[in-house]
Amino acid sequence: MIVIHPTARISKLADIEDSTRGTRIEIGAHSVIDSFVKIKPAGGSGDLVIGEHVYLNSGCVLYTGQGIRIGDSVAVAANCTFAPVNHAYRDASRLIREQGFLPGKGGIVIEDDVWIGANCVLLDGATLRRGCVIAAGTLVKGECEAYTVYAGNPARPIGKRA
Repeated sequence: MIVIHPTARISKLADIEDSTRGTRIEIGAHSVIDSFVKIKPAGGSGDLVIGEHVYLNSGCVLYTGQGIRIGDSVAVAANCTFAPVNHAYRDASRLIREQGFLPGKGGIVIEDDVWIGANCVLLDGATLRRGCVIAAGTLVKGECEAYTVYAGNPARPIGKRA
């Protein structure tokens, strides 16, 4: 089920797939989904809930997996990937595609007033606390503290917002 607030703006070039498993996709008031954003219910039955005044820039890909919750006033730069899902792969006697998915780590949670720079990757279990900043090209797989700036692969704190 896809629910888009009437004041949200979705580019005609965005691709939002409806779920075959009942995943809910909600896009809040005054949010913008730019061109070439791909939202795909895959890898689990988690919901995607996007708050108000969120901007998803061109080229972002969001797999719903174990779920994604994005708070209000979040800015996401171009070409970011949100992947709250983990493939099983340990059984070498079977093809990876036949092994399904591992148990989730809680999905992805992004609190209010967060800025995510271009080309970032957020993995299952990533939690971005209120007001944090994620520098371009950062890989996030754990918790990022409030009002802290993170960079690198893996993400590490490099400063605080004053």
